[in-house]
Amino acid sequence: KMLRRVLCTVLFMGALPPLAEASQGHISVVLLGATGDLAKKYLWQGLFQLYMDQVSSGYSFTFHGAALTAVEPGQRLMFDVLKKLACPPDESPNRCAVLKDQFLKLSQYHQLKTAENYTVLNREIETLLHQEGLKEAGRIFYFSVPPFAYTEIAHHINSSCRPPPGAWLRVVLEKPFGHDLESAQQLAAELSGFFREEEMYRVDHYLGKQAVAHILPFRHQNRRFLDPIWNRHHVERVEIVLKETVDAKGRISFYEQYGVIRDVLQNHLTEALMFLTMELPDNVSRAEEVLQCKLKAFQSLQGLEKKSVVLGQYQAYTSQVQEELQKAQDYISTTPTFAGVLIHSDNPRWEGVPLLLTSGKALDERVGYVRVLFKNRAYCPQRETLRDAGHSQCKAKQIIFYIGHGALNTPAVLVSRNLFRPVMPKDTWREAVGQSDLHIFGQPLSDYYMYSPVKERDAYSVLISNIYHGRKDFFITTENLLASWAFWTPLLSSISHLPLRLYPGGVENQHLLDFEMMSGEVAFTLAEPLELLNPSRLMPNDYRTIQSKFRQNPLVSAWSEDLISQLASDIEKTASRTVVQTGQFHLALSGGSSPVVLFQQLARHHYAFPWKDTHIWLVDERCVPLADTESNFFTLHKHLLQRVRVPYFNIHPMPVHLNQRLCVEEDRGTELYAKEIMALVANASFDLVLLGMGTDGHTASLFPHSETGLEGAQTVVLTESPVKPHQRMSLSLPLINKARKVFVLVLGKGKHDITTLLSRVGHEPRKWPISGVSPSSGQLVWYVDYEALLG
Repeated sequence: KMLRRVLCTVLFMGALPPLAEASQGHISVVLLGATGDLAKKYLWQGLFQLYMDQVSSGYSFTFHGAALTAVEPGQRLMFDVLKKLACPPDESPNRCAVLKDQFLKLSQYHQLKTAENYTVLNREIETLLHQEGLKEAGRIFYFSVPPFAYTEIAHHINSSCRPPPGAWLRVVLEKPFGHDLESAQQLAAELSGFFREEEMYRVDHYLGKQAVAHILPFRHQNRRFLDPIWNRHHVERVEIVLKETVDAKGRISFYEQYGVIRDVLQNHLTEALMFLTMELPDNVSRAEEVLQCKLKAFQSLQGLEKKSVVLGQYQAYTSQVQEELQKAQDYISTTPTFAGVLIHSDNPRWEGVPLLLTSGKALDERVGYVRVLFKNRAYCPQRETLRDAGHSQCKAKQIIFYIGHGALNTPAVLVSRNLFRPVMPKDTWREAVGQSDLHIFGQPLSDYYMYSPVKERDAYSVLISNIYHGRKDFFITTENLLASWAFWTPLLSSISHLPLRLYPGGVENQHLLDFEMMSGEVAFTLAEPLELLNPSRLMPNDYRTIQSKFRQNPLVSAWSEDLISQLASDIEKTASRTVVQTGQFHLALSGGSSPVVLFQQLARHHYAFPWKDTHIWLVDERCVPLADTESNFFTLHKHLLQRVRVPYFNIHPMPVHLNQRLCVEEDRGTELYAKEIMALVANASFDLVLLGMGTDGHTASLFPHSETGLEGAQTVVLTESPVKPHQRMSLSLPLINKARKVFVLVLGKGKHDITTLLSRVGHEPRKWPISGVSPSSGQLVWYVDYEALLG
């Protein structure tokens, strides 16, 4: 019997305990895509390493390579790879030769193309186990195939190739797991129809990198040192970087669909960021505890905007796309090959700390690292050459998880000597004596405590071992995956047509890709003109002269970013003048999506704004709890109030939630708000009211043909919206028209039709409530971007 002969031979060579002990069960490993690039480079070597590590564990193995290729050529291709497998340097030549010979004998090739092929494979596994008298422990199916094939393969495994009850199933999935939130949700839903969550192991091979895998254990083991300093008061910034010297040549068909953010930042670098910023669970080895802490860390991340990122593309990329994808000579790719992204967290531990993620192809060096740089508040009178690395507080303080390559060319953990001597597990990490002439981030290696792995292991070998042991904390769960895509997808949607910084590649890049952080945004430091790769719109000076009036009132128009900047400046000027005149400024703000960018602009760039003398009011509110994400107050708080210093008693949310009920007339919420306005706002005349405009001509929460709020004596009213949530509270049109100034913000091509219509109609508030905005003794100014104005 084949399997028993293999076991006996290995036993004879001293690799196994007595055969009676080798009866814990049998594991079948099926590698789908067994002749592909990933299998050739990493997976077969990882499976061979697993066999070498576990041959004495008491389990027996068979390895089944599978692909669409017919049996004879597929078997030849597969065994060409297996013959090149290597043992680690510390393995004795004799044992290596025996184990490799046995691994080859335990491996066989299958064509898996049809449902019948899977049935035959299942029958062969069952027959083998019956003949050998072995109990089945479990099966591993490794999907080294494109994601479009996942569903069909999953159906076949679930239908005819599952192990019997009592044995486990582990299905290993390779990225990409979708290209945005919607596609990831769809793929996850399809797979959940065939496999349980505990059966799926989504691979991010960076979690197998020894330095990345040690971030959580390091934080846990060094808790007493890190607890006082692992926070915004002590950390200056975090950098997570993966630089590559190679370009995308040979992978263009994949890269053109995904680009650098989807390929590296959304997965590898984001996972490292989570390990750094999540709160530590009680048990860092419990997958469920780690997951819950990661999900909370995701929830605390602030949303990304276009100004959170800088993008580049190496100059040869477009010609490579034209060549590999047979595109026309005038085809211009807008796929980024370089990205620098600035992330912020609302978590009290990390609030205000810049979290930088950077990756790119065709850069000057190949290196990956996670770097935590600490603030330095010390001043040292003695000259630098006299400073002792272990005691001088003037030397830089940092912790670096060095992923590999670069100057060190090995995974490592480095801690500045003027921080602390870290606790490291001696069985897996050893203190390294660095080369005296080597410098890392401007400091000689002698300035660091440096540790490297006792035994350096390939990431896939680590992950395959964890699959065998059922260690789910090294893999991406469905919740984790969707949380990451939910964070990244809005940015990906917004940057699809952003201009890219072209760079030559390699050392010739010089300072072209240097970027800096200012006021929560990033920009390239070199302010040279950027080439717009795919001009998709005319510039303002290409248009006819735009009238400076709209509906007989002043009009300000520009591209949206410039318009928001101008509007924010005008609001600040109005506020400053009003505070000088009256001592306080009453500002009423509308809800909706348009003001969000304005709120962010005010928070990030207007430090002279007189917030301490400003009262913030709501123009309208949805009848939901204020902590609900649908709430206008929630949006206002998230993007403005929590970032500026408005006194607590100067913030006036609408009272939509009273007596544990929402917008019930008997609770008299409208009367309460009206009385508050009368008590605090002179003559109930707001200094400035900011409005928006809906595609149906509504403003505030005053909708066409509203029964209340368009006229009459009521100042605050309940209204009905045609879209959910239907119930609203709103300032009335007569109250809005008492304001000293009213600014109306209109953004986007979707508002072009209503803007055009409104330019032609008169005062008809029952049809178009916005047309009824006409301050009785104040000023009305329209802020309309080019897309809304000109289409």
